[in-house]
Amino acid sequence: MSLSDEERRSLEELERDLAATDPDLAFELKSGRPRGALARTVLGTLAVLAGFVMVIVGIITQLVVLGVVGFLMASAGAYWLFAGTSLRRRGQRHDDGPAP
Repeated sequence: MSLSDEERRSLEELERDLAATDPDLAFELKSGRPRGALARTVLGTLAVLAGFVMVIVGIITQLVVLGVVGFLMASAGAYWLFAGTSLRRRGQRHDDGPAP
């Protein structure tokens, strides 16, 4: 269903007002990516990989402490990585149905 000309003008005016009052939020909404999402993804992935390496090194050297710290690091990295994606999904609205 398309918008009428009046509705389209009204939305364009709201968009200009938003860009004028809060340019960071306007950029975030246009890009579709929350602030810090790329950094969260990269750092979460690196933490998971470093944790796995520490677990493997802990197994090879038979240092239980190193294995436990590696497991905790991998778990924290996975939580950080996936918590960010679930927050992004929760905040999105779909035109197909009601908002969650």
